[in-house]
Amino acid sequence: MMRIKPSAIVMALYLIFLMLPIYWLVNMSLKTNTEITSAFTLWPHDLTFRNYRVILTDPSWYMGYVNSVIYVSMNVVISLTVALPAAYAFSRYHFMGDKHLFFWLLTNRMAPPAVFALPFFQLYSSVGLFDTHIAVALAHCLFNVPLAVWILEGFMRGVPKEIDETAYIDGYSFPRFFVKIFMPLIAPGIGVAAFFCFMFSWVELLLSRTLTSVNAKPIAATMTRTVSASGMDWGVLAAAGVLTIVPGALVIWFVRNYIAKGFALGRV
Repeated sequence: MMRIKPSAIVMALYLIFLMLPIYWLVNMSLKTNTEITSAFTLWPHDLTFRNYRVILTDPSWYMGYVNSVIYVSMNVVISLTVALPAAYAFSRYHFMGDKHLFFWLLTNRMAPPAVFALPFFQLYSSVGLFDTHIAVALAHCLFNVPLAVWILEGFMRGVPKEIDETAYIDGYSFPRFFVKIFMPLIAPGIGVAAFFCFMFSWVELLLSRTLTSVNAKPIAATMTRTVSASGMDWGVLAAAGVLTIVPGALVIWFVRNYIAKGFALGRV
């Protein structure tokens, strides 16, 4: 008779504990509001896909996802474009105050978004960027660029400097060397940095809600405004939550090997 190890039981219970909220969210998304509010059921007795149809056909819902994807993509591109040369400088050169500057970058990442909500709102309202995708993307760069620099610098330190010198001897210009040779060597680090930039920008609520109103309103802000004259639409809100999890799950699936390597290098 096979004996089950106590560690396996503990791990199974832990996984159930982690998956229970997700299951319950999916469960609610397939129920009517009447069933959600009137009875406690482990699965839908009156199965419905009406909640998902509302999100996929109502512009006020699906445009929230479109807006979120736009500014998240912009933020990832801008953050990596800025972080790559900065991380290269920290990993290859030593200058006065480099460690202090590096620590200062990380302190920006540690600050709560609420500290910057009002300054960003005033600034973007003054220059005409309020309620635009670029406004949210640039605001999130304040937090994502330091994190990306920190992650990429660790990967770059693992690349021998002799590769840089050999490329220069072979006649490579710096841009060509950086794009053709160096970036492929740190591809796992770029994947890890892009993942964390994506996840922060995707789930962040305060800045994205403060800096938008109509044209660029993200799904996170839309989900907080589901109260109508008939009350809270729990089913639609649950369906929106399920669809919000999907992009993050897909990104995790594609970069899972890079994340594991990031943990191995001690930068995640």
